[in-house]
Amino acid sequence: MNDGSDLRAFFFKNRGALLAVPAVALVAFGRPTGGSIALGVPIALAGELLRCWAVGYSGVTTRGDRVSAPRLVTGGPYAHTRNPLYLGNLITALGFTVAFTGGLSATARVLLGGFGIGAMLAVYAAIVPHEEAFLAETFGDDYADYWVRVPRVGWRIKPAEFTKGSFDPNVIVEAETKTFITFAAMTGALALKSLLR
Repeated sequence: MNDGSDLRAFFFKNRGALLAVPAVALVAFGRPTGGSIALGVPIALAGELLRCWAVGYSGVTTRGDRVSAPRLVTGGPYAHTRNPLYLGNLITALGFTVAFTGGLSATARVLLGGFGIGAMLAVYAAIVPHEEAFLAETFGDDYADYWVRVPRVGWRIKPAEFTKGSFDPNVIVEAETKTFITFAAMTGALALKSLLR
């Protein structure tokens, strides 16, 4: 009996390509305005900063095609939420959705934004349990304790008391090059579409 693990592994391995589809849709169908860019880009930047904070703790393993973790990291943003990378991605996507859809009708904004955020949520709904199963098997009771204390989604205001891991800013450049390129491309597309209106 297949418990869905093969499908989850497929989603994990191809998460970058799957999440590129909503980004391409925003660029293709979006109509940014000066106001929507001014509102959306800072939101997107906040998401990217959260992602960088998380990567500084988790390291380069976040880019692999298969789930891996040399150690259980529970410090920094991981003391507030179990999935700060994905939360950062969602905030970034929300920001770019706001930025790209300012000149669309309300209905088109909801449809395009719903498609993008919905696609991300669907991908994360598949891969988060996949990652959690790996972490539970690898780290046993330590992960079980962490799982109980720190929410999967949302943000724990007071960080969990037990923290493991330290922040290494040098990892960010190595691990986040693709993300920085994507962020710059999306920002460049915003500027270009704004000029061509």
